[in-house]
Amino acid sequence: MSEFEEIKASVTRFADARDWGKFHSPKNLAMALSVEAAELVEIFQWLTEEQSAQLSCEALARVADEIADVQVYLVRLADRLRVNIPDAVAAKMQKNEQKYPADQVRGSARKYSEY
Repeated sequence: MSEFEEIKASVTRFADARDWGKFHSPKNLAMALSVEAAELVEIFQWLTEEQSAQLSCEALARVADEIADVQVYLVRLADRLRVNIPDAVAAKMQKNEQKYPADQVRGSARKYSEY
């Protein structure tokens, strides 16, 4: 079993042991994912670029917790909708390769529709 599959199984076991499946509709999971992503963003709010790259140990631990929360909800949402995350990421990266050709966008933050 891959590390990703182990994470997915762990998340499923956790939710199943608490009988939370009835609450984990795609809508609710997407909303919870958004809340956790906002909590991650909140840690960086008002920091300078430099400060955001040099977090204290305490702040970095909070970031790690929020990243984990985001991942847990994302894994659960994908599982409920039968989306294979590794396959979806691979497909999306192929699309991104086409939208953002390296020779055209190297060093630029412009959106694909701007070049």
